[in-house]
Amino acid sequence: MRVAYVLPLAIAAAAVAAPPAKQTIAVCSPGAVGTQADAQPALDQFATAIGAKAGVAMAAIFDETEAGGVARLKGDAGIALVSLPFFLAHEKELGLHARLDVVQQGRPDLDKWTLVAKKGRVTNATALGDMTIYGNVAFAPAFVRGAILGSWGKVPTSTKLVQSSTVLSSLRKAANGDPIAVVLDGAQQASLASLPYASQLEVVATSPAMPAGVIATIDAKVPAWAPIEKALRAMTPDQLAAIRQAKLIDVDARALDIARSGFEAGSK
Repeated sequence: MRVAYVLPLAIAAAAVAAPPAKQTIAVCSPGAVGTQADAQPALDQFATAIGAKAGVAMAAIFDETEAGGVARLKGDAGIALVSLPFFLAHEKELGLHARLDVVQQGRPDLDKWTLVAKKGRVTNATALGDMTIYGNVAFAPAFVRGAILGSWGKVPTSTKLVQSSTVLSSLRKAANGDPIAVVLDGAQQASLASLPYASQLEVVATSPAMPAGVIATIDAKVPAWAPIEKALRAMTPDQLAAIRQAKLIDVDARALDIARSGFEAGSK
């Protein structure tokens, strides 16, 4: 009689543990330029290439908004290819496990964010009290206040943060004297000197070096991660260039811990 009961239970347990028929990668970098329609063809090719190497059916879907990315990871997606602020904002909520650092085209393995304002206007963090900070990472205020600016100074609670992908417009307004500052990622900051009004602006704060993005898993949803990771590491430069990335590397645990500690401090 015991065997008769144990066998069905064992079969049921095996059925629950079976991996999903398809693994979905949620791709999300809120505030980045581009739409799902723009990104999807390249992501379809990317997912197909990973699946062929891993022997697993794969899909990769881009969500333009933070809410969309979160909803997908709460749904069928078990793998995330996301910006660092998205990862830090939802690491605990979603149970994300960082697996690889994502290096963007033309950028170093670890990157930096900067705060730019009109020259001479922002001499310390207190000067931001009556100002607004714009940037595509401002959807995660703790990332701006803590991970980017925490080592520079405490940003006043009165400082407003507004998510915006219109970087050039924001920089122009700052140069004209509007009470705003702008957070730039590494690539944006590298182009700052080419602006006709660059002489009216200055970098007032720079973050520690951190990964620009990560690939993470919700482990319970990805029981067979090893072949997928192997496939990701085998992606050619051309295959990664199609999704505007340069390479995937081991997680820099120290840099990620610095970012995480800053984010937690900025959350308080």
